[in-house]
Amino acid sequence: MRIFKFGGASIKDAAGVKNVASILTKDDSNDVLVVISAMGKTTNALESVIHHRYHNTGEVQTALQVVFDYHNGILAELLESSNLFGVSDIKNLYLELENFVDSPSAQDDYDFLYDQIIGYGELIATKIVSTYLLSQGIENQWIDARNFIITDSRHRDARVQWKETEKVIKSLLVPIAKKNLVITQGFIGRGNGGETTTLGREGSDYSAAIFGSVLGAESITIWKDVAGVMNADPKKFDNAVLIPTLTYNDAIELAYYGASVIHPKTIQPLKANHIPLFVRSFLNPTAPGTKVSDENSRIQVACKIHKDNQLLLEISTKDFTFIAEDHLKQIFQALSENKVRCNLMQNSAIVFRCVIDNKENKHNPLVMALEQLGLEVSVHNDLELLSIYHPEGEFDSAIHFASNQKIVLQQNMGNSIHYLLTTAI
Repeated sequence: MRIFKFGGASIKDAAGVKNVASILTKDDSNDVLVVISAMGKTTNALESVIHHRYHNTGEVQTALQVVFDYHNGILAELLESSNLFGVSDIKNLYLELENFVDSPSAQDDYDFLYDQIIGYGELIATKIVSTYLLSQGIENQWIDARNFIITDSRHRDARVQWKETEKVIKSLLVPIAKKNLVITQGFIGRGNGGETTTLGREGSDYSAAIFGSVLGAESITIWKDVAGVMNADPKKFDNAVLIPTLTYNDAIELAYYGASVIHPKTIQPLKANHIPLFVRSFLNPTAPGTKVSDENSRIQVACKIHKDNQLLLEISTKDFTFIAEDHLKQIFQALSENKVRCNLMQNSAIVFRCVIDNKENKHNPLVMALEQLGLEVSVHNDLELLSIYHPEGEFDSAIHFASNQKIVLQQNMGNSIHYLLTTAI
């Protein structure tokens, strides 16, 4: 059993779907479970639907139609007849989504609303791919990932309930996977109340790792639009190079600091089960890409990881007393309760600094909670975070910033250096 994961860029149009079919045809796919993300920028389009629904702008139907038109355009190029088996299933998903958006529901829980809508991107994408494969004589079994990945009800960043997930996968999915090419969704699961949950943005990689670890897969391959894991984003940095092999620990470090090629939670279950991970290019399927495994091959180049749209929270006491252990306990409790993750933190005598992603409806409740605890909070936006992992490695070691950028925060942690910068204009 092998696991393939295809991201949105690989199926952004009809040509991409056909390319996925070609990869599956050339690679004996009888023992493959395929995890698929939403097509192209569908997640962004559905976030627009969520925005209009949540804020009652009156534009939600227009935003929905953008989603439907995009997928219908791909369907029209892929399928010669609208009567092909499976098309009705796609239309039913449209109807389900439209009915949910039109139905009265609680307006005050943005994260719940987000999860119920956003997962339709993956559901529609997998139905389209499965239907096209069937039209080309490639037998496959479509399954709903929500029936197999069981989570808590922490919306937008759900935690997997491993015992329940393992039980249902081994009892219900193993018999299917032994006989069929399986097509399923990344990113989504099912919460305690039967509602849709999501595993965090870019969580489809994690879905592949969940299925792979429980099924005892011999390998997992993530198909990307890059050659493999690069030591920097080639769109942002010149002279970026391929890293042919990585240890699990190096991959975990890179993911933690924000490398977008591999989801932060993906590596841990693979490491625990000694399952190698391959990152390969769907644009050049015969190239070897990057292998992540137990092999003792330490990284030889420095890696630059850039995250934009960052916020800096500066937290202090109102009477300017020291930030002591009891204050830190309160701060971390508030971070946990508000589901906010620190990308970088620094503590001085009177100020605790925390760098977080600037996400809608995330930092304001946190700030309010901290202020209710009697703490002062200053928020600084329009920042970006640059992390250099393995800085002694070979890479253009001189760090160049735009002339109008200023270093707001700098932290040296031995095997990594971090710069919080003002955004370049």
